[in-house]
Amino acid sequence: MIMRRFLLIIMLLSAVSVSMSAKSTKKTQPVAVEPKSLLEAATAADSASIAMGLLNGKQFAEWLKTFPGEIVSDKFVDAFTLAFKNRAWELFDEQTAQAYVEQYAQAAQEQMKQKQIAEGEEFLAQNAKRPEVRTTESGLQYEVLIPADGPKPTASNKVKVHYEGRLIDGKVFDSSYQRGEPIEFELGRVIAGWTEGLQLMPVGSKYRLYIPYQLGYGERGAGADIKPYATLIFDVELLDFK
Repeated sequence: MIMRRFLLIIMLLSAVSVSMSAKSTKKTQPVAVEPKSLLEAATAADSASIAMGLLNGKQFAEWLKTFPGEIVSDKFVDAFTLAFKNRAWELFDEQTAQAYVEQYAQAAQEQMKQKQIAEGEEFLAQNAKRPEVRTTESGLQYEVLIPADGPKPTASNKVKVHYEGRLIDGKVFDSSYQRGEPIEFELGRVIAGWTEGLQLMPVGSKYRLYIPYQLGYGERGAGADIKPYATLIFDVELLDFK
C-alpha cells in the first residue's frame, strides 16, 4: 500500500504538523542556498554526505508523486531533521502518527476519486452532444476519423494497430506513432474499451475512442500518468488482424 510505503517519511511530517497546532513555536525562515556553494571547501565526508542527500532526496521525491495528499515541504524537512536527531517521538508515538497519516491519505484518495469521476462524467456528457460522436450501450463513445470497408476483428483475434492515448486534459501518455512501430496483441486481453471499440472497426479505419473509467483501468489506474478512475481518449488505426 502507498501508506505503508511512505509511512516512516510522512509520520515525521505528521508529527510536526500536530505539534505546531498544539503549541506556538518560533520558526526560522529557510536560507536560500546556491547548490554549488555546498561543495566549497568540502571534505570527502562532506561530498559523500551531499551525494547521499541528493540520491535519497530524488528517490523520496519520486515516491511522493504517488502520495494522494498534499505534502508541505518545509514541515517535512523540519520533521525529518527531528527524526535525524532522534527527537521525533517526543511529539507523539508511532501508532498515533500512523493513524494520522492513514486517515489523511484515505480522505485525500476519496477526494481525488470523486474529482476524477466527476471530471470524466462531465467530459463524456458534453462530448456525447457532438453529432459525430456515437455512444454504445456500455458507455463507450467513438467517432470515425478515417472510414473503411474492410473486415472487422472479434475478441479472439490478434490485431495490429497504431495508436495514441491521451488524458482528457490532452496529455499524451502512450503512442506507438512516437515509437515508430505498430503493436500486436490479442484483442480479448486488453481493457474492455479497446476490446469493444476495435470490434467496431474495419481494417484500414481509424477511430477515436472515448473510454470511461469502468471500461479502462478502473480504480487501479496505470503507471504514473493514468490515475484511478481516469477517462481516456485513444486514436486507434486498425492495420490488420489474424
